[in-house]
Amino acid sequence: CYTYFNSLRRLDFMEQKTLSKWLKCILVGVGVCGLIVFAAVIPMYGTAMRTMYPEFSNRFLPWLIFLWISGLPCFTALAMAWKIAVNIGADRSFSENNAMILRRISVLAAGDAGFFFVGNIILLLLNMSHPSVVIASAGIAFVGVAVAVVSAVMSHLVKKAADLQEQSNLTI
Repeated sequence: CYTYFNSLRRLDFMEQKTLSKWLKCILVGVGVCGLIVFAAVIPMYGTAMRTMYPEFSNRFLPWLIFLWISGLPCFTALAMAWKIAVNIGADRSFSENNAMILRRISVLAAGDAGFFFVGNIILLLLNMSHPSVVIASAGIAFVGVAVAVVSAVMSHLVKKAADLQEQSNLTI
């Protein structure tokens, strides 16, 4: 019996390592896509808009800086998610550390969503935006709030699972 359970534990650990590798690949892919969007697509689109509509050229730099600032919490959250992937690979999926990281990701997502929406309203009030852009930004902010809620729920569940795992380890 002991050998059977020990082999199952090794198999589970190998699955954890595989899952961790897949998560890391996905995180790298998301990070590369984000860099392409923030470093190339947005500036190229803004430059094209400035060329086509010279009367909007004074809006290019404030919008570019605003979008770059709003992207920083996203890359910070990716770095935090990398730590979670490392913990999963080390067979520490349900830990206080992962719960804390998920809580921080939740706060980052909520703060970024609020910053993005309020920033769009401020740019509208400064006559550097259009009401339709503010309406579209509400949808983007909703996605940020959804990520914040999901991260908060996952943090709570991971914390509960970590507590249960700790109790289980103490009773065996």
